[in-house]
Amino acid sequence: MRKTTITDAEIDRKSGMRTIRKVAPYLWPADKSSVKVRVVLALIVLVLARVISVATPFYYKAAVDALAPVADAAEPAVLLAMGAVGLTIAYGVLRLMSVGFNQLRDVIFARVGQRALRKLALETFEHMHALSLRYHITRKTGGLSRIIERGVKGVEFLLRFMLFSIGPLILELIFISAILFFVFDVWYLAVVVLTIGIYIWFTFKVTEWRVQIRKEMNDQDTDANQKAIDSLLNFETVKYFGAEQREAMRYDESMKGYEAAALKTNYSLAFLNFGQSVLITAGLVIVMVMAAIGVQNGQLTVGDFVMVNAYMIQITMPLNFLGTVYREIRQALVDMGEMFDLLEQPEEVTDKPDAKALKVTGGSIQFKAVDFGYDADRQILKTLDLEVKPGQTVAVVGPSGSGKSTIGRLLFRFYDVNGGSVSIDGQDIRDITQTSLHDALGIVPQDTVLFNDTIGYNVAYGREGATRDEVIAAAKAAKIHDFVVSLPDGYETTVGERGLKLSGGEKQRVGIARTLLKNPPILLLDEATSALDTETERDIQDSLRSMGQGRSVITIAHRLSTVVDADKIVVLEDGHLVEQGTHDELLELGARYSSMWHRQLADEDEGNAQVA
Repeated sequence: MRKTTITDAEIDRKSGMRTIRKVAPYLWPADKSSVKVRVVLALIVLVLARVISVATPFYYKAAVDALAPVADAAEPAVLLAMGAVGLTIAYGVLRLMSVGFNQLRDVIFARVGQRALRKLALETFEHMHALSLRYHITRKTGGLSRIIERGVKGVEFLLRFMLFSIGPLILELIFISAILFFVFDVWYLAVVVLTIGIYIWFTFKVTEWRVQIRKEMNDQDTDANQKAIDSLLNFETVKYFGAEQREAMRYDESMKGYEAAALKTNYSLAFLNFGQSVLITAGLVIVMVMAAIGVQNGQLTVGDFVMVNAYMIQITMPLNFLGTVYREIRQALVDMGEMFDLLEQPEEVTDKPDAKALKVTGGSIQFKAVDFGYDADRQILKTLDLEVKPGQTVAVVGPSGSGKSTIGRLLFRFYDVNGGSVSIDGQDIRDITQTSLHDALGIVPQDTVLFNDTIGYNVAYGREGATRDEVIAAAKAAKIHDFVVSLPDGYETTVGERGLKLSGGEKQRVGIARTLLKNPPILLLDEATSALDTETERDIQDSLRSMGQGRSVITIAHRLSTVVDADKIVVLEDGHLVEQGTHDELLELGARYSSMWHRQLADEDEGNAQVA
């Protein structure tokens, strides 16, 4: 059996058709008759503009013949009666009407195009948030944002040029071909068709070659953009290691590749433009020579000669942009294809069709025989059984890599377990909606990341619609209010990219205030006070302890002194639960927890001695 080989061109063609099929519903939505009306009106106006554009040279010809009368001129009586001045004015009016209809078409269609762009951009944005954490940690944010940006711009270009450049050009070519055939001679049509055919073949061939160069240029652009964003996000790290020059060289290396591809693009464009000019000029000269011979032989008037010239210019002007338009359309299809590939990325964690909202009655949490690994060959949690009773505070401790933070990610259902189950008040979290699950959970993470906005905005993010008084109350509870009001702009102080204008402790307290404002029935503290000094930590611990009253709390901790008051302490090691009990019970047991406790005490004593 012969194996079928699919070429890159066929793949690109299928991808292009897929993209057009996906864009079409945004232009002709089943539920929006007003959009359909606008599309139809825009197409009607487009046709009118083309008809007027094609009729205009007739008045140009008539005006010329009126100025240079020919004995056998066979103009319609109405045109002859108008005279040269009237014909010239009519010619000007028609040109103005053609431009006016084109602008009217753009005005009518603008809302359709912008609506399509907005819906596509929103759908892509929503889909990005629906994808799993696993997907996001394997992708580069800079490259991802570039794909979305280019994809949305590609849609805009496709709508504008495919509908309003290629469509009208084809319509105009049909009209002009009919005029050349019926008004002049079949040989005029033959020369024009042959010229356009060779021109299009040459343009498409060269442009296909240039598209591959453009793809390479895009890849280099994405790579350079990613390196720039990555470097700027890690500004402090770059400074710490004095790596400014190293980062500049990495960026320049990517830009060097972009430069090489851009030069190829420019050289190939020069070749394309010159080749197009040769073909168009050859066709134009042949047609004009034929018309000149016709005038000399008395078969055509001077007006006919001018009209043929007008039609040839009318054809060649848009054809001059055909290579650019075709290349950009191909590129737009590629860019949009990348965006639609993104939209087709499956959502790893999804709600079941019959998923119901979570009902928190007491706040009990149960991990039952949970197996989980981020990769198939690396198991993190192994048959883990963990229970948090309503209103209980359970601390999870253990060495790095033991699976502590993974418990929080599974509770939020950023991932689904490989085996076993996670339930809240007896409800498997896979059977409930993710929105209701996240509404019931609050977290203070180890590294609080803030939006590049004001302190007030970041605190208020904890609960939509929170009042100013509620924001201030939460900030006071998190012991950050006094600091905020001491700032010149108070709660309107911007925190910078990822909150870099604030210290680690200040960021952490904003994160705590945000969660206090949310006031969730279940609380997860993931190294919540790790960035705070000892005195502030005590204040915050009091706030967190107070907030934990009547709630189920899971505290993930490295510093054991922060969890001595927990109702239960669970010790993880290599994904297994190896010990559990209160602080006193585990010390009395004299095993893993006791060893960790005494080691930390010794480290603290040594640190205090060095300070003294």
